Amino acid sequence: MRAFLEKYIALLALIAAVLLWEGACRLFAIPVFILPSPSAIFDSVSSLDAGRWLTHITATLSVALSGFLLAIVIALPLAIAIVSSKLLARLVLPWLIVIQSTPVVAIAPIIVVTLGSGMLPRVVITTLISFFPLVISTATGMNAVPAELLELSKTLRAPRNREYWQIRMPYAVPYIFSALKVAITLSIIGAVVAEFVAADQGLGYLILFSTSSFKIPLAFASLFLLVVCSLTLYGLVSWLQRRLFPWSIDAK
Repeated sequence: MRAFLEKYIALLALIAAVLLWEGACRLFAIPVFILPSPSAIFDSVSSLDAGRWLTHITATLSVALSGFLLAIVIALPLAIAIVSSKLLARLVLPWLIVIQSTPVVAIAPIIVVTLGSGMLPRVVITTLISFFPLVISTATGMNAVPAELLELSKTLRAPRNREYWQIRMPYAVPYIFSALKVAITLSIIGAVVAEFVAADQGLGYLILFSTSSFKIPLAFASLFLLVVCSLTLYGLVSWLQRRLFPWSIDAK
C-alpha cells in the first residue's frame, strides 16, 4: 500500500480534487457562469467539433513553439557572448533586465500595432517572455566551470572554441535544460497573451471569446487543454534530456 501511494499519490490527489469540485458545485448549486462543474466542462467540449478544437490547439502550439525556438536561437549565442566578454556583459545585461522587467502584457498592443496583426507579433511576444531564463541559466552554467579546468585548457593551449564546446557547454547542459523547462511553459503563456491581444484563432482567443459570451464551461475546457499542452511540452523537454544527456539529470 505504501509503494502504491508513493507512486500514484499525485493522481489520487487530482481525482479527489475533481470529485470534491464536482460535489461542491452540486451541493451548493453554484451557477455555471460562476464556477462550472467538471461534468459541465466536459460536456462543453462537444459544443465544438474536433476539427475546430484541432485548429485552435495547432494555432497556439505553432506560436508557442516558434517563439520558443527563436528564443533558443537568440539566447544561446547571447549567453556565450556575455560569458566571453565582461564589457559586453556590462553592456547587455542591464538591457536584458529592463526587457524582463517590462510587463509584456503592457507592450503587447504596441508590438501588434508596430508589426501588424499576423503571426509575427505573436511570435515576438512569446520570444520576449521565454528567452530571459535561457540567457541567464546558460551564462550561469558556463561560468560554473571549475577554474582549474579552465587553467588546464590554457596550459594545453586549447583553442577558445574548444574551451567553450568541450568544457563550458557540457557544464552548462543541466542549467540549459532547467531553463528550457521554464521557457517552454512560458512560451505557452506568451502565446496566450499574444492571442488575447490580436488573434482570430487559438486557445487564448477561444478563452477570451467564451468569457465575453458567458460560455464559462467552454473557457474552462480551453484552459484545461492549455494546461495539457504545457505539461506535454514540459514532458517532451524532460524526455529529451533523459534521452540525449542522461548524465546531466543529477549533475547540477
